[in-house]
Amino acid sequence: MSKMEGKEFDYINVVPLVDIMLVLLTIVLTTATFVAQGEMPVSLPSAESPKEGRTYQAINITVKRDGTVFLGSKEVSLKELSENLKLIERNTPVNLRIDREAKVQAFVSVMDVLNRNGFRNVNLLVKKYEH
Repeated sequence: MSKMEGKEFDYINVVPLVDIMLVLLTIVLTTATFVAQGEMPVSLPSAESPKEGRTYQAINITVKRDGTVFLGSKEVSLKELSENLKLIERNTPVNLRIDREAKVQAFVSVMDVLNRNGFRNVNLLVKKYEH
């Protein structure tokens, strides 16, 4: 009998398994957040008297903190946003969800695209200011 055949494993290294499980858990929790909210998570700015409005038949545009733009749940560039808006009726309401930490330039760029495409019914979504 050789030395290799008689040697048993004294331990199993579980560190790589734990690393993989943590990554999978992060992915599942992130996905569950998107599914539960049905929209991209952003931290909306606050206002004293937010206007209540219907949002179910509108175009939803989201700008995340890093300036990433989403049309619905699809990430788009400003050029792609403009091309997609050309296919939509001009009087369709547009809901803008802009992260409070996003740069003003991201907001101005999206508004410019909306303006150039003739969209005038634009709502900026905010959450009610809590004292």
